[in-house]
Amino acid sequence: MNLHSFFSGARAMARRPVDAKTRSLREHGCLNPNPETVRDELFASNAFFDPRDLVQVRYEMLRRVREDGVPVSHAAASFGVSRPTWYEARRAYEAGGLPGLLPDRPGPRQPHKLTDEVVEALRAAKRERPELTATELAGLARERFGISVHRSSISRVLGGVKKSR
Repeated sequence: MNLHSFFSGARAMARRPVDAKTRSLREHGCLNPNPETVRDELFASNAFFDPRDLVQVRYEMLRRVREDGVPVSHAAASFGVSRPTWYEARRAYEAGGLPGLLPDRPGPRQPHKLTDEVVEALRAAKRERPELTATELAGLARERFGISVHRSSISRVLGGVKKSR
């Protein structure tokens, strides 16, 4: 065995194999980024409990406090999270049940600057002057509403406004 094959083999062993469940958890945004921090005894002693499954980890963490009477600080520590994260999980569960424990998608949920009023004003300007580019409409939004909006956001909302050259 030469050195190259030795180190290649060591690197392959260091990587965790990606099985179907890991792929599915990752695809649905439910893969726990830090499964090694989960030290709860159920997750250590029972194969049913999977520290990679973020929803299962959060649910069991909440259940520990509610049903088993474990203090919040102890439950949070044994599941590898902070106390504020425990409280955040509880609020999410109370508001939405198990689906509430699914991680939120990152980023804004909707265009927060392009309100209905702004979009309508931009559409009206485009109807009056079809030659206006997305960059010019961004300038109009800045002048009229005092907001800075990227030309690509305007193009996306208005459907294909060309950029200026």
